[in-house]
Amino acid sequence: MSARDRRLLYAAGFLRAAATGLLGVVLGLHLATRGFDVAATGRVVASGLAGAAAAVLIATLAGDRVGRRRVLIALTLCAVGGGLLVSRASEPPVVLVAAFAGMLNGVGRDRGAQLVLEQAALPATTNAAGRTQAFAWYNLLQDAGLALGALAAGWTPVASLGAYVGLVAASGLPYLGLSPAVDAAGTGGDTRLSPEGRRTIGRIAALFFVDSVAGGFIPGALLSLFFSERFGVGAGTLGLLFCGARAANAASHLLAARLARRIGLVRTMVFTHVPSSLLLVTVPLAPTFAIAAALFLLREGLVEMDVPTRQSWVMALVRPAERTVAAGVTNLVRLVGWGLGSLLAGAAMADVGWSAPLFVAAAMKLAYDVALYRAFRSVRPPEEAA
Repeated sequence: MSARDRRLLYAAGFLRAAATGLLGVVLGLHLATRGFDVAATGRVVASGLAGAAAAVLIATLAGDRVGRRRVLIALTLCAVGGGLLVSRASEPPVVLVAAFAGMLNGVGRDRGAQLVLEQAALPATTNAAGRTQAFAWYNLLQDAGLALGALAAGWTPVASLGAYVGLVAASGLPYLGLSPAVDAAGTGGDTRLSPEGRRTIGRIAALFFVDSVAGGFIPGALLSLFFSERFGVGAGTLGLLFCGARAANAASHLLAARLARRIGLVRTMVFTHVPSSLLLVTVPLAPTFAIAAALFLLREGLVEMDVPTRQSWVMALVRPAERTVAAGVTNLVRLVGWGLGSLLAGAAMADVGWSAPLFVAAAMKLAYDVALYRAFRSVRPPEEAA
């Protein structure tokens, strides 16, 4: 694979992330205009994540058999169709089905099936020493897209959903230019994990599930509702806030790659994630929106530093022929966890209070950080072992 393929994957990820960032802000607001309460909104988010989980499973099992490019294009078409239907429908059953079929991502993070195949393909475009840096740039561009998408949320929710559909459609165009090497870099249909790879991925997946359930308690759609209800801010202000959050995420990725070269991937993952979890607790305790927003942005500057390091670490621990399965399994458990967390978060907001999901998420993320460090502090990728 060539640097050109890497740039095309970067472009697709950027455009798709812009669509996701926009949707994370406006989905809850759009559904509220259609008469959906907070619990129903949680169900729609969970349905979209369930559809994304099903798509991840398909991409994991069929991506290398059918061809990564074909699967990526098919996934884009499904997302376009589902987004169009949600933008026009108001009946809850129709919206739930459309959210599932369109893999509607109300979490505000891009963690779908396309990510699995792009993540599996990226390491082949560079060497081991450049792998983490490649993932850092990939995630930087994704978060830049998320920031711009959130900024575009100042339109009315209905208009924003139309823009979401357009961005999703545009994100499929770079796939048309990918070289055949993107498919050749796969396994040729052999999706089996080695015994060692199976044990490693199993342990990682169990921990990622805990972290993702915690993340599901604070999806972008429900965070928007939290700030709106708690402080009375509108879509324009929320768009600026989430734009700033994604910009903070983006700036952190290259720093994460540099930090990982000094202290290692696992330490970078854990030592940046712990303070971000502690900061999450402070957001609902803030007396004003300005203070809450400042604490939230500070937290966002740390919380994503584990993303490129985690992706690089997982890809380094398995053989090249196992990368699609490894990426698929770890992303699948994260999606299932997000769906479960979103479902519980909607109920918690309705029955306990608007701040309850943030406290639960922080406690679970701290438990994940401790468990990850204890289990994998001595497991190093090839470049660190050397």
